[in-house]
Amino acid sequence: MSNDLDLARRAVAEAGRRMTADGLVTGTAGNVSIRVGDLVAVSPSGMDYQAIGPEDVCVVDLAGATVDGPHRPSSETPLHLTVYASTDARAVVHHHGLHSTAVSVALQSLPAVHYYITRLGGPPRVAPYATYGTPELAAAVESALQGRTAALMQNHGAVAYGDTLDQAYDRAHLVEWLAQLYTTAAPLGRVRILSDDELAAVVARREQS
Repeated sequence: MSNDLDLARRAVAEAGRRMTADGLVTGTAGNVSIRVGDLVAVSPSGMDYQAIGPEDVCVVDLAGATVDGPHRPSSETPLHLTVYASTDARAVVHHHGLHSTAVSVALQSLPAVHYYITRLGGPPRVAPYATYGTPELAAAVESALQGRTAALMQNHGAVAYGDTLDQAYDRAHLVEWLAQLYTTAAPLGRVRILSDDELAAVVARREQS
C-alpha cells in the first residue's frame, strides 16, 4: 500500500503540471486525486503546480480526514470523495478549462457536436451552481454524473473520473476539446447536434469492433 500511495502522490503532482501545460487551469485552480484502497491522494490547497512535489500531495481517508501531508488538502476534496462514494472511480480530475467553463455559463449540457461524446457516456450535464468546496456542489455534481463519466459545473469548470488517472485525465481533456469545438462552431451558424439515434449507432458500432 505504501508503494502504491507513493506512486499515486507522484502521479497527482505530475498531473497538476500537465493541466497547466495543457491550458486547463491557471494559477492554483483545479485539482487531481487518485484512490488507493480506502485512502485518497489529492492535490494540496493553494499551491502552484510547478512547486508541488510528491511529498506535498495530501493523503486523506474516505471521510476527508488528513492521514499524511504537510499541507491542507484541496478545498474540492469533498467533491472528489463524493465521486468516489457514488461511482466506481479510481481517479478524478477537475479543471477550469476556458471553453468548458464558457459552455457551463450558457447551456444546460454540452451539446453532442461530435461522436466522441459517447466516450463520456453521453453529453455531459451542467450541475447547477453552488459555492466551491461545499456539500451542495458535491451533491449537484453527483446528480449530474448519473450515467456519465464527466460533468460541467455552472460558472466553474469541469470534472471527470476514470479507472486510472490517465483515463480520467483523457476524459477531462476531451470535455474541453468538445467544448472548444462547440464554441468555435457556434459563431459560424446553426450547429448540427447528433441525435440520440446517431449516438446509439456509434456505441453499437464500437461494440462490434
